[in-house]
Parts: sequence; structure tokens; C-alpha cells
Amino acid sequence: MIQERILELVKYGLTTGLVDPADEVYTVNRLLEVLGVDDIEDETFEKVEAQPAWTQEEAEEKLEGILEDMMTYAYDNGIMKENSIVYKDLFDTKLMGCLVNAPSVIRARFKDLYDNESSLAATDYFYKLSCDSNYIRRQRIKKDMKWTTDTEYGTLDVTINLSKPEKDPKAIAAAKNAKQSAYPKCQLCKENEGYAGRVNHPARENHRIIPVTINNSQWFFQYSPYVYYNEHCIVFNSKHTPMKIERATFGKLLDFVTQFPHYFVGSNADLPIVGGSILSHDHFQGGHYTFAMAKAPIEKEITFKGYEDVEADIVKWPMSVIRIKSADRDKLIDLADKILLAWRGYTDEEAFIFAETDGEPHNTITPIARRRDGDYELDLVLRNNITTEEHPLGVYHPHAHLHHIKKENIGLIEVMGLAVLPARLKGEMAELRDAILTGKDLHSTETLASHADWALKFMSKYDKIDESNIDGIINEEIGLVFKEVLECAGVYKCTDDGRAAFQKFIDAVNA
Repeated sequence: MIQERILELVKYGLTTGLVDPADEVYTVNRLLEVLGVDDIEDETFEKVEAQPAWTQEEAEEKLEGILEDMMTYAYDNGIMKENSIVYKDLFDTKLMGCLVNAPSVIRARFKDLYDNESSLAATDYFYKLSCDSNYIRRQRIKKDMKWTTDTEYGTLDVTINLSKPEKDPKAIAAAKNAKQSAYPKCQLCKENEGYAGRVNHPARENHRIIPVTINNSQWFFQYSPYVYYNEHCIVFNSKHTPMKIERATFGKLLDFVTQFPHYFVGSNADLPIVGGSILSHDHFQGGHYTFAMAKAPIEKEITFKGYEDVEADIVKWPMSVIRIKSADRDKLIDLADKILLAWRGYTDEEAFIFAETDGEPHNTITPIARRRDGDYELDLVLRNNITTEEHPLGVYHPHAHLHHIKKENIGLIEVMGLAVLPARLKGEMAELRDAILTGKDLHSTETLASHADWALKFMSKYDKIDESNIDGIINEEIGLVFKEVLECAGVYKCTDDGRAAFQKFIDAVNA
């Protein structure tokens, strides 16, 4: 069986283009070594060769089963230490790494496509490779729950992410006892490319990165293994250096969309609470996707003194967004920097905006860049991370009554209109569904108590809730919670007073 699976995995590589026919025997021998197998019998070669050719789609469907059988063999024969998700992920990545070309080969192919065809052809090639190599695990991504909810701000995207595996107890214990390593320094560092991994750091033998020069500095480009949206990419500094929003950030973002005009790119803010999950390594996120925020209408046209030829607007969005647009990159960078510096030092006590308290800075910006109609466009989302006794996790953060759905930071992806919700909600919402249909007391059920008040409130809105509509109702109401989450995160609310305070800041920039 294991001999067949080795040949089938190589067949997968040949079908998808991961393996060049000239490398077929070499790849077989690499897999033999990893699995501790000495040879492959002639009959096995003949049996596999007699199978019909696979299409790309058939190969994709077969991969998970092939790897599962290979890991069962590895565990039964003492090659794989534990038969659990962390150890299996480490081992199947080692197997897939045998199929992936060296970085130099992949970078040369990317460059050839970029130079001789288009940036789109280059990213199409690299994205497919990242999926075919199982670095992006297609079969797990398919399990993610996704839907949309229409609101007055546009159609919001919602996903319950199930593709990121949870660690098992044995792996958690092993990670605690494992020798601490500073290599790679974090999961974004360039040293991850080809790294074998360990119980407290994912394997990356099948991972490849593409060098890009932005703002005269060396960065790299890769895809996120969890792809929250189409071609979800990460652009990261070649050096392990902290996140920082500054003038150079705008230049880097615009440089990237100059080179890849079919992608947007943005940065998480650089402060805790309003920033992303990794603040220790400077990076951006982008992709081939149009979020609700990019499609949101203009609420009000504004003008900045000295930049009258730059189109500027306040966007109709629950968070506080200034959109500036121009064909002149340098002028756009100048204005973005002017707005950033003004916001860093801006205080309006009446609007509860404080630049700093006790020496701790609170104001920063989440910037997003894209090309539109040949021009450059920057969305500057004003952020503030102040906390109070009433809101210890942040005044401009999901408030406590929303934590049963979303408690985590509101980073770049959520800012643009995609809710990335925790995996726990899949089970909790299934249980809530059954409880509503059977009339259970929601408050007395331990796992549903946190959802009870919310559920009872939305249930009263509907004349009828039954098997035919309950799934749609629950999804709709989760989407409306996300809308409220974004409203919490907006420093200037979409009210007359909030918009007046927003204009007050615009006036301060122009002063």
C-alpha cells in the first residue's frame, strides 16, 4: 500500500505541475527516504501506471486520502511520533516538501511570467502553486462557513474560520517542554521558507516566498495559509522589525499596488487592541478581492488645504474612513502623512478622543491602498485604543454585550468588512438552532447562556421561526452583530454629533 501511495503522490505532483517529469524518479526516491521504504516493486509501478490519468480536480480530491494513508503507515511504523493533528501537520508537510521546487526555481518562473506576460499571470501561478503544495490546505478551507449580510453600509462578509487547526493536549504539553528557539523569530520571518517546524512552530517545507522591492527596501510576498478571502496574501519586511505606521508605509503600499495593480494591500495599525495579531514583524495584507468598504458610497466630499487637486471624501462606513485619490503618488503620500501626523497628536475631549494618557499613545491609522480607474487610492481609517473601567478591552473595540460573537481585535480584515469569527461558533450556533426549535431555556444551558439575551431579542423580530428559515435567521443576526462591532470600533459615530466631531478633525488638519 505505501509503495502505491508514494507513486500516487508523485502522480499528483506531475498532474498539478509541482513535479517536472525530469524529476519524477528523484521525487520518488526522496519520499522513499522520508518513509523509510527501501524500494518499489515492478508490479506496483505497473499497477499505478495502468491507472487513468487524473484531471487537476481529481488530483485535488485524492490528495487528502493519499496523505492520510501515508501518515497511518508512518505512525504504525514508528516514523511519526504521535497520531494527532500537530504531528500529522508536521509530517504531511515534510512529504509535500519533497514535491516542491527550490526557491530559486519558483522565483525564476514568477519573474519570467511577470516580465513576459503580466503581474496577474505571475500571481495566478504562485497562488496555484501555494494551493497545490498543500501549504494552503484546500480541503480545510472548504470547511469554512461563509455568508453575507446586507446592511445600510453595504453587504458585509462573514466567515467562521475552521481551517486553522487547534492544538491537541499532547502537543500543548510537548510545546511547553520543548526547547525555546529564536529561529525563526516569528511565523512571518523569511527563515520559515523550507523550515521543518516543531511542536510549537508550524512546518514550512512546502512554503515559498517571492522577493519584492518596495520603497527601496527588501520585502517578501507570500500567501496566507488560511486564505480568509480570495488570494489572501502577506507582504512582509525581510527584517524582523516591529509594525510601524509612518510616511514610508504609504510609499510601500503604493509601490506594491504599482507592481500588482490587480491587488489591494493594507496594513494593520501599529498599536495593541486596534492592531493585528502580530505586531512584532512589519507586514501588510492584500489580495485579489473587493471588500464592502471599497464599494461603500461617499458620504461627504472634503478638501485639504494645499491639496485641492487630490480627491478627498468621508466614506459612508461604520468606522471613520478618509479616502484620498490621485494619479500623483507623491502628493498622495504627502497628504496621507499630513493626516497621520495630525491624528497622532489630536485630542478632542468632548468626542472622547485622546492622543495619549499617562504617556501612552492612543491614535493611529489603518491604511489601505488600491488602484481605481488608473489612479491611486488610499483609505485612512482612524483608530484609537484607549481603555476605561467600563471598557477595559477598548472603548473603540467590540463592547462586552457583543463578546459572545466577537471579542478579538478588529484588525485590517474586519475593518474592510469581513468578520473572521472563532471556530467555537459553529458548534454553539448548531446547539442554539436546536434549542430555539425545541423551546429550551437558553439561560439554563451553559454553552448558550452567553447567547441567550441576544437570541431572545432577535427571536421577537420574526413572526415564525422553524426548520425552513432558522439557519438564515441566525446567519443574518450574526452579520448584524458584526455591523454593530464595526460601529463600536468607529471613533466617530454615524450620528450628527459624530459627524460634526469628524469635521472638527478635518478642520484641524487644515488649520
